[in-house]
Amino acid sequence: MPDLSSSDLPVIHVDKPLSAADVAHVDGRATILGTDDDALGGVAATCIGIGHHWDAARFARFPDLRVVSRMGIGYDNVDVAAATAAGVVVCNGPASPTVSTAEHAMALMLAVTKELPSLAARARTGITGNPSPTSLELDGSTLGLVGVGRIGGRVATAAAALGMRVIAYDPELGESPDPCVSLVGLDELIETSHVISLHAPAVAATHHMIDATSLARMRRGVYLVNCARGPLIDHDALVGALESGQVAGAGLDVTEPEPLPAGHPLLQRDDVIVTPHIASSTVAGRARLFAHAFDNALAVLQGRAASVVNPEVLDD
Repeated sequence: MPDLSSSDLPVIHVDKPLSAADVAHVDGRATILGTDDDALGGVAATCIGIGHHWDAARFARFPDLRVVSRMGIGYDNVDVAAATAAGVVVCNGPASPTVSTAEHAMALMLAVTKELPSLAARARTGITGNPSPTSLELDGSTLGLVGVGRIGGRVATAAAALGMRVIAYDPELGESPDPCVSLVGLDELIETSHVISLHAPAVAATHHMIDATSLARMRRGVYLVNCARGPLIDHDALVGALESGQVAGAGLDVTEPEPLPAGHPLLQRDDVIVTPHIASSTVAGRARLFAHAFDNALAVLQGRAASVVNPEVLDD
C-alpha cells in the first residue's frame, strides 16, 4: 500500500451530514468532503454508512480511494475481497454501537413480551384492563443469545439483572465470557429458550438460520428479537409461525429486505414491532459511530494503527 501520510491536512469524504458533535470531534484534523459521490473523486478515504454496496465496480469508479471506514460494526455492504484486490483498506468500529444496540434489544424484548403495542392500542380506544393476559414474566424465563460478543454480552448482563437465566450459542467462544452466561449448543438454545435474541453477523452460515424448521422446534409462544442483520431470519417462515401462535411476538430492528415494502405482513401485526435499523442511533451512539470511523480512516492515512478488516492490504 502506498505511503498515505502527508504534511498536508488529510481529506476525508463522509456520506452523511455532520452533526455539531461530529464537527467538534474532527477538530480541524482533516478536511471533510461529502456527502454525495461527486465529492469522492480523487479522495483517499471515505466514512460510510449502509447507503451503498461497495463492490468491484464501485471501487473501480474511485481509483484514488485507499480507505473505506464503516460507521458501525458490520461491513456486509462492502465486498472485502474486491476492496483488497483494489488495494483499499476496510475499517469498522466494533465498539461503536454496543451500548445503544444492546439497550434497543432490551427495549424490543420488553415491549414484545409485555405486549405493549396491542395494549397501547387498546388504551387509545378507551378500553381498560386485559381480560386474557398472555404477556411473559421475564424473571425466571430463559433468554437464548445467538452470539455473545460485545452487544450480546451487554444484553446478557441486563437480562440477568431482571432475573433471567441466560444461555448462549457462539461457535467463536471456547468458554463463557461472563459467569451469568452458560454456553450451550444451538439445538438446546432453540428448544429451551423463552426469548431468543440474535447477535450474529450476516454470513453464509447464518443466512436464514431462523427458518421454518428451527421455528418449529422452538417452545410454543417463543419471542424473537433481532438487532443484528435481517437475513438471519426467513421472514416468510416467521409470518407463518406468528399466524400459528408458535411465535408469540417479534421485535425487529433489521429486516430482509430493508426497509420492508408497505403492506408487508410483519408491519400489520400487533405482536410485532419493526424499527428502521436505528438501534445504534442514540445521540451518543451516532456520535461514536462517526468518531470511530473517522479516527480509523485518519489513522490509516497517517500510518497508525486502526481497526482493519483486511490488514493484508497494509502489508502490500
